[in-house]
Amino acid sequence: MIGSFKKVFFSYDGVNPILENISIELKEKQFLAIVGPNGGGKTTFLKLLMGFLEPQKGQISLLGYQPPDMRQKIGYVPQVLRFDKHFPISVEEIVLQGLLSKLSWLGCFKKADIDLVDEVLESVGLSDYREAQFGSLSGGQAQRALIARALIGGPDLLLLDEPTASIDNKAEQEIFTLLKLFAQNKTVLMVTHDLNALASQVDHVLFINRTLTILNPADVCGHFAMGVYHPPLRST
Repeated sequence: MIGSFKKVFFSYDGVNPILENISIELKEKQFLAIVGPNGGGKTTFLKLLMGFLEPQKGQISLLGYQPPDMRQKIGYVPQVLRFDKHFPISVEEIVLQGLLSKLSWLGCFKKADIDLVDEVLESVGLSDYREAQFGSLSGGQAQRALIARALIGGPDLLLLDEPTASIDNKAEQEIFTLLKLFAQNKTVLMVTHDLNALASQVDHVLFINRTLTILNPADVCGHFAMGVYHPPLRST
């Protein structure tokens, strides 16, 4: 088990619950999709797991410790990257941002860290783009570069908040295939609204709308992929 929520409650104002009575065990080497309506608590769930928020009630564990103590074991790809395409930064420099916590007091990366860039870029299919300007990449390529940035620290847990928003179907499928491959040696949690495209890849679906229901992909109604959420007929 890589982490767990035990009867977790969270509210931003202390009155209106965003998440209530959340309990789940996150196992190693799983690929999990997180779905639910806007405002249902999906991103809040990720922030709690990363230790950026603390629950009002309940316990959260990550690798046997409190989440803030294990952030170096988490790779995170945020929902939206606001970026000036004309800003002069290379793909290599974007990926190395994932190792900023390892900078020496001189502000230099070690050679071993630099060498990791080739490894993670190869893993996401961007070996030929190390020196390319990040702003020149297509939407799918940019997302893969951001995934490489999340991977370079060697996380045990990879979290992605709608990483395929605003990219074409081909690029989306390429990313889903990559994430399925990465789940062979780490746990992957991905917030998505495109469940139809992802359902065949994931082990389970976490439906979050204040509460949490764990579903088998085959049991998820096709309405979910259209944003029409209703109580599932069956759950795991």
